[in-house]
Amino acid sequence: MTERAPLSRKLSAIAESATLKVDAKAKALQAAGRPVISYAAGEPDFATPQFIVDAAAEALHDPANFRYTPAAGLPVLREAIAAKTLRDSGLEVDPSQVIVTNGGKQAVYQAFQAVVNPGDEVLLPAPYWTTYPEAIALADGIPVEVFAGADQDYKVTVEQLEAARTERTTALVFVSPSNPTGAVYTPEETKAIGEWAVEHGIWIISDEIYQNLVYQGVRAVSIVEAVPDAAGQTILVNGVAKTYAMTGWRLGWMVGPADAIKVAGNLQSHLCSNVNNIAQRAALAALTGPQTEVEQMRLAFDRRRKLIVGELSKIEGVMVPNPLGAFYAYPDVRGLLGREWHGSTPTTSLELADLILEKAEVAVVPGEAFGPSGYLRLSYALGDEALLEGVRRMQELFAS
Repeated sequence: MTERAPLSRKLSAIAESATLKVDAKAKALQAAGRPVISYAAGEPDFATPQFIVDAAAEALHDPANFRYTPAAGLPVLREAIAAKTLRDSGLEVDPSQVIVTNGGKQAVYQAFQAVVNPGDEVLLPAPYWTTYPEAIALADGIPVEVFAGADQDYKVTVEQLEAARTERTTALVFVSPSNPTGAVYTPEETKAIGEWAVEHGIWIISDEIYQNLVYQGVRAVSIVEAVPDAAGQTILVNGVAKTYAMTGWRLGWMVGPADAIKVAGNLQSHLCSNVNNIAQRAALAALTGPQTEVEQMRLAFDRRRKLIVGELSKIEGVMVPNPLGAFYAYPDVRGLLGREWHGSTPTTSLELADLILEKAEVAVVPGEAFGPSGYLRLSYALGDEALLEGVRRMQELFAS
């Protein structure tokens, strides 16, 4: 009998999402009765606002939602997304320049598929969200990491980008506010990077899914607002998951130049066709309805941000840059490595995360998931009581 043909080499090389892996492990331990506190998932702990749920329930009574609709999204939702893009990103676009996707991840995937050719290099500022390098690889591109540490508040400079640029560089990933660090680029920093990209004809994939979760009076200025000339070579990625506590609804979108949206739309027409119509109707309500609960959630995240940064900073050997956006703290824990803790001497943040889970029953994501070792990501999108208890367990674990 002839041996079966092998599996796809491309897909076999793709790693499982590290954040989802840690979260699944934490949930399995919780199900087994362990009192594990997890900072792993980037998911708001709030319920989706009721008016959004009500809109979805109402949509279930309209038979039009049970049929195929345009692959790029409901026209009324694309209009609402165009309006949001003008309001929050300072860019006026026609609704035809919008594609509604199954969550922000699909938008990220399609953005790279649209602008990356085999062998193209994509500059990837690190620390980065774990999905980016895999999505680049799926487009046959080559991710080129450009690392900025805690001493730079995890923000890369034009000088670093220029040093990494080659004749094969065709795209740049720009994320502000950042997952995993919570860093927000200043308007001046954003403008400098945008002008540099325009000068060299480089595509920009700008992930703006956390743009409404900012603190201390900061505004996350879109790169297309800072540099209007960049609009012709920028794809904006966004969605309702984080701002509206709608992670499970799987509703995202991409906005970009007409030619890029055309090829991405052709891909989506074969990949999945239209996004679930009920979720689209819910997203429409989210974008056009009252924003009171959104502000309440943002204020709660701000309170938790101050709490977790303050408490983590009490651990000797831990440095925590102040995150001004999203809902993550990204402490530099290199000061804890190479030291003995309860019979173990971790030398990497991966080993440190394992020690924290084993000894303190706290789940965190190691820096290896996002770039270099020596860091941890903690999501503070969980209840205040659990948040404080988890950090106190870590304080006790690393008490001198």
